[in-house]
Amino acid sequence: MMYIEPYYSSQNCDFTLYQGDSFEVLHNVKGSFDMIFADPPYFLSTGNGKVNVNGQYINFDKGQWDRVRSRDEKDAFNRNWLEPCSKLLKQNGTIWICGTCHNIFSVEKCLYELGFKIINMVVWQKPDPPVTLSDKRFNFCAEYIIWAARRSSKDYTFNQDNLKAVNGGVYMQDVWKLSAASAWEKLQGKHPTQKPLRLLYRAILASTNKGDTILDPFTGSSTTGIAANLLGRNFVGIDADKDFLELSIKRREYIREESQATIRTLSAICWMRDSWTRQRGLR
Repeated sequence: MMYIEPYYSSQNCDFTLYQGDSFEVLHNVKGSFDMIFADPPYFLSTGNGKVNVNGQYINFDKGQWDRVRSRDEKDAFNRNWLEPCSKLLKQNGTIWICGTCHNIFSVEKCLYELGFKIINMVVWQKPDPPVTLSDKRFNFCAEYIIWAARRSSKDYTFNQDNLKAVNGGVYMQDVWKLSAASAWEKLQGKHPTQKPLRLLYRAILASTNKGDTILDPFTGSSTTGIAANLLGRNFVGIDADKDFLELSIKRREYIREESQATIRTLSAICWMRDSWTRQRGLR
């Protein structure tokens, strides 16, 4: 193992970024992690795909990193990053991985081979998805998030009371109806696969405690890190793209002041409560 200099580290070291290929950096990251949240490539891009957004067709191609691959290529890719992640995850830690039907079955296969069990398959239902171009399939309105722990783990963290507090006092189900990232989440710039903070809040509240450390091997604009810091957790992120790391730093600086962080955290929690009441017709 060789030492890798962080690309960026906050003054109190609660937000650290590394630049480089995740396959390489993961083998050289020091420490162990209470939670890993990963948003790996879905392998959707064909080079000429388009989607219909508000009546306009826009390019759906995200780049070479998201190109369609064969089943064997997907398995090899996912194994290459999941194996070092499994070594960095604490024995009672858990891992969350986003996907669609294009990659999630490969992820599950690799997790099983590495000794993990699926705790839940969370469905992220989007109330405002883009319209599919095909008239031969249902409109896509959901992504899936595997939540997994080692098969030997019996004491992984699950903070049921935290989730009840943001879900109107009742047990949270495994279908989360959440809109895409809000406009204020993109004030410093946009990432093509940016996840909403509300989604990360739930995952982090569910499976970590204050002071825990979270790793994101495909950090992008670091929504995982922003949510982690807002909730009093530490964060380490990895990305090969310098522009996305700079965007991550801008976002981190934006929430640096405690008052700003408090406002954003409360607004997110209030939104979740409002969502719960709207879904049940209580308002």
